[in-house]
Amino acid sequence: MIGRLRGIVLEKRPPQLLLEVGGVAYELEAPLSTFFDLPGPDTPVALFTHLVVREDAQLLYAFRSRPERELFRALIKVNGVGPKLALTLLSGMEAPDFVRCVQEGDVASLTRLPGVGKKTAERLIVEMRDRISESFGEALPPELKRATAAPAPAPALRDEAEGALIALGYKPAEASRAVAAVAEELPLEELIRQALKGMASR
Repeated sequence: MIGRLRGIVLEKRPPQLLLEVGGVAYELEAPLSTFFDLPGPDTPVALFTHLVVREDAQLLYAFRSRPERELFRALIKVNGVGPKLALTLLSGMEAPDFVRCVQEGDVASLTRLPGVGKKTAERLIVEMRDRISESFGEALPPELKRATAAPAPAPALRDEAEGALIALGYKPAEASRAVAAVAEELPLEELIRQALKGMASR
């Protein structure tokens, strides 16, 4: 099992990134919460990882903190929630908001995320409530507090932002509308964050 990697980020195409470690480049998939917290280019970064082995592929998922990885691992134990949906959940809703939804039984907010129907949302609330309490108690660890986007100069990256949302499971029309609703020009990670917030508030 590969549990942690330290290296340089070569490419960032949410939800995928390429991390060079000792001359070897690893293809990783990460939630947007991790992308928001990555340092600038050519800066060493350490990421916690979770390896998923399937018949047709070996997939490596990356997380900025150990608690974030534990939340991912708790999610994929829920019946009907695989790694892709867990990644979508952690990308479409920040950890404090997800915990609040679980604790308050907020089905409506969860069903706004792609791939989450009413039954899945209800199952998440029932099965995750105890797991969250066991893992984090009443308060989230500091590593799961809302992250601040790393400043990075970027031109208009709307097509790339739309592609990232589509990769997370949103329909092309939804992704296009959400990105278009963000009036100002922002770095990629912040553009995606604002588009997600806009969809969540509808």
